Amino acid sequence: MSLKKTTLVLLAGTVGLPVAHAQEAILTAVPQQLTAWVENYNPMNATTVLPTVLDFMYEPLVVFNAIKGGEANYRLATDYAYSEDQLSLTFTMRDGAKWSDGEPLTAKDVAFTFNMIKEFPALDLRAVWPKLESVEASDDKTVTFKFKQVDAGLIYQIVQTYVVPEHVWADVADPVTFTNPAPVGSGPLTEIRRFTPQEYIQCRNPNYWDNAELEVDCMRMPQVSNNDQVLTMAANGELDWFGSFLPDIERTYLAGDPDHRGYWFPAGSPVYFSLNMESEDAGLKEAFSDVDFRRAFSMAMDRQAMVDIAGYGYPTANEYASGLGQAYDVWNNVEAEAEFGHFARFDIEAAKTLLADAGYADKDGDGFLETPSGLPIAFEIIVPNGWTDWVNTVQLAIEGLAEVGINASMATPESPAWTDALISGKYEAALNAVATGVSPHFFLDSSLHSRNVGQNRFASSRYANPELDAALDAFNATTDAAEQSEAMKKVLALIAADMPLINVFNNPLWYEYNTTRFTGFFNADNPVARPVVYAGVPERLLHLLALSPVK
Repeated sequence: MSLKKTTLVLLAGTVGLPVAHAQEAILTAVPQQLTAWVENYNPMNATTVLPTVLDFMYEPLVVFNAIKGGEANYRLATDYAYSEDQLSLTFTMRDGAKWSDGEPLTAKDVAFTFNMIKEFPALDLRAVWPKLESVEASDDKTVTFKFKQVDAGLIYQIVQTYVVPEHVWADVADPVTFTNPAPVGSGPLTEIRRFTPQEYIQCRNPNYWDNAELEVDCMRMPQVSNNDQVLTMAANGELDWFGSFLPDIERTYLAGDPDHRGYWFPAGSPVYFSLNMESEDAGLKEAFSDVDFRRAFSMAMDRQAMVDIAGYGYPTANEYASGLGQAYDVWNNVEAEAEFGHFARFDIEAAKTLLADAGYADKDGDGFLETPSGLPIAFEIIVPNGWTDWVNTVQLAIEGLAEVGINASMATPESPAWTDALISGKYEAALNAVATGVSPHFFLDSSLHSRNVGQNRFASSRYANPELDAALDAFNATTDAAEQSEAMKKVLALIAADMPLINVFNNPLWYEYNTTRFTGFFNADNPVARPVVYAGVPERLLHLLALSPVK
């Protein structure tokens, strides 16, 4: 390993605070935007956990590379195998793996973690236990998951449930509220050298099994609250690895140092408006539960303006009634789109006609529509503070809704509060996005299967359709490609007909980098894996291990 920095790095620039070791390679990243860091290292916390806890502090069993069709990159596990009836999945653990405190990391830690999650369902962020019979370690190397029924997609949720050390967590009285203040982890970077609400620095795990491949000694995460601040820091050359919407990126970022600055925006998350169908407001519940209202809402969305104006042309308009998006067009249900696709295209006059025919009218003369039963409709659309492209998207949506007589406004909470509102259902409407997987099943299931309501922020519409649940379950009940294709066709038909979400565009995966201090960044010419630094994409671990300091 070559080294790297020849100057001392003052971690805070304040007298009396510690100085970094002289020869360390410290990478500056922005994995999340918010107004202050909260010190929470619990990998099973969905709201305030720090964004570099998953993958970097706690390593997955396996990383499945979505860009390469789900290719397995083994991490804490070295192999997995299904039983002949596909009802058992067994992982073989890595020899010699240790926790950061030097204690052995074994299959018993895996079994302990999953059984703790069973005891405390609030920890089950990936909703694995409704599908599991048991998790048992037969010895230090072998752990077996027994399924209630065949589920070809469950492995992807299992490996994104992060294992914690039994010798630490067995003594935790309430792991749900536990902030894990002295973290003992398994990943490459487990030492928190400095923490303030404005900056934290996460450094090398001396007992990491793959230290020979790790050339980044520390990651520094400055607190950044919005895209404009990111742009300022990036334009000043302060950031190495980040992912943010930067307006006119060629001019505002690349032009400042074209030899070292770059970006790559592979296709990413579907972005959609969710309407809380369990709203406590009777008028909103009536409207949001009405497919005609949702269709009219959809037709009031000028998707191309959102792409061109709010997104500077980076996203891709999503005009699929099913929300499938162009990246997964190979799965498309052509018949369903022919029947319902017009509801996903901008048409103000058609939206007005649909609402009028469904009984929506301005009954009190205030310029806005009431429900067919005469109840008022007025709601806030929440969007995270500082996400300027999304804020502008919501503003365009509000304009379109006003044109058809729908009274909507915007609120901009901090991203953790936004996440909490989406999970708890304490909101009216929101702009949201869902993580993607190897097939479209992952994001459709995450956002629309009723089992995920209250479990993740993706299922924020709180939609429940037993027929759709069954169709989604049927997809994973087989590994036969033809049978999965038929199951997906039914899934897409049901979604297109009922439009439970109003999809507007597909975000790119936001990713920018600077090679002044580090090389090896993934890009369009080196498309190893999804390149982003933010949480929810485990391939970022592979990216970290690919980076080398400039000599």
